[in-house]
Amino acid sequence: MNLSSTSKFTDPSAAARRPGLAVLSAIVHSDSRRSAAILDAVADGWRSFDKDTVAYWFETMEIALANTPARARWRELHMSVGSYYPGHGTLIEEKYLEGEANGEAKDRATLILRVLEKHGVDVPEDIRDRVTSCTDLDTLMLWFDRSLTATTAEDLFAEIEDGQAEGNSNQTSA
Repeated sequence: MNLSSTSKFTDPSAAARRPGLAVLSAIVHSDSRRSAAILDAVADGWRSFDKDTVAYWFETMEIALANTPARARWRELHMSVGSYYPGHGTLIEEKYLEGEANGEAKDRATLILRVLEKHGVDVPEDIRDRVTSCTDLDTLMLWFDRSLTATTAEDLFAEIEDGQAEGNSNQTSA
């Protein structure tokens, strides 16, 4: 069987009608100059699928592309599949980014508490709650920097020498 004769799926409706062949087309032509056009057409065609079907086929494609040059492009397309208008601040996009930011805030809070723990600093429950409930990434970064040299948990919230309060983005030192 000569796979190079496999059709190049550049029509989104064809990709939607025959998703399995669309995956095969993307694999066979992953090194061709038309690879990006094929992936774009397939992603556009699959947008008409329900959420579970989209997830199944996008994951199938990612696995199938394995270590091909096209895989990075496919992953970019997969990130935007939830929104027909990425970069336009749609509700879907905002909720996705909000979830991403909340995850980052939780990670930073966890790191702050871990640093304090590793330095033998006792963290009272009220301070633990304050750190874990904070969602401002700049404030959390400031607190993380302070956690590196803190001798008490309260040191996280100390004002800097010139009297600026926490969370002020104009601060240059902690």
